[in-house]
Amino acid sequence: MTTNHSDDKGRGRTILLAGAGGVLGRHITRSLTEAGHKVIGLGRGPRNDIQADLMDRDALLRALDGHHFDTVIHAATALRRPPMRHRDMHATNALRTAGTAHLVEAAQTVGARRLVAESMVFGYGYGDHGDHVITEDAPFGPRGRSPELERHIAAMRTKEQLAFGAPGMEGIALRFGLFYGPGGTDALLPLLRRRQLAVPADHGRVLPWIELTDAARAVVAAVERGRPGQAYNIADRTPTGFGTHVRCVAEEFGLPKPMTVPLWLMRPMSYAHTMMSTTLRVSTAKAERELGWVPAHAAVRDGLAVMRAAAELT
Repeated sequence: MTTNHSDDKGRGRTILLAGAGGVLGRHITRSLTEAGHKVIGLGRGPRNDIQADLMDRDALLRALDGHHFDTVIHAATALRRPPMRHRDMHATNALRTAGTAHLVEAAQTVGARRLVAESMVFGYGYGDHGDHVITEDAPFGPRGRSPELERHIAAMRTKEQLAFGAPGMEGIALRFGLFYGPGGTDALLPLLRRRQLAVPADHGRVLPWIELTDAARAVVAAVERGRPGQAYNIADRTPTGFGTHVRCVAEEFGLPKPMTVPLWLMRPMSYAHTMMSTTLRVSTAKAERELGWVPAHAAVRDGLAVMRAAAELT
């Protein structure tokens, strides 16, 4: 496969997208294609153009033999549903470490010059960050407060280090907030409909959120305009508590309001409890300045209203 040479604006690139079959991957594919790029999907499932497992280095390199790409995007995840317990993150942690190392090697063999890696705001650390608004200059990947948290954070830390440290490549990391929107929020609707979802009161705790189509637009901006060796926070303008977010979903779609429970009751769901206990605000000024990206949906309620309106038309 021969690549199309991209012009000075970064248009017309040939892009290998790892994780193209996932929820975010499908949005990224659509946005890149609309921007004039050619996208080849890489992953284990049948929705991918090239089927290979990032965890199997030799099979991955064999599958990509003879191909050439300008850019590689790492948006692969092992998550099929929101993680509830710490162990639910273990396979994704492995993808962030060993899988990224294999993909970096593959990217070099296919001649890619640019690598865009999906990262996450929780790499700044789980817990209460108070009112402080975190910029990309803050330490990323501080040691976790427990062995399990360190396992998660170390994986995020390693993924970025591998992306930035790949010889001869322009590594860029996008530190996303929590995803919601078409293909993501859908999983909550039947749970709310059947009254099977309970959430804690937020008590002032907030988290960064990002609507999936906005996230995909940020990936396009990073492919075209991202500065090599840089990380960018990608979130909307309105940090929102987890409980408030779920209640907004219920209100927007006319579903029963979820039961409110004490936060301690969530402890058996260890990862969810950790996430819901976290207060985190991030600045997106760098992404707006350098990538020319701004979220089309300033707040969760805005994105949900657009999603509901689109659903009513189908």
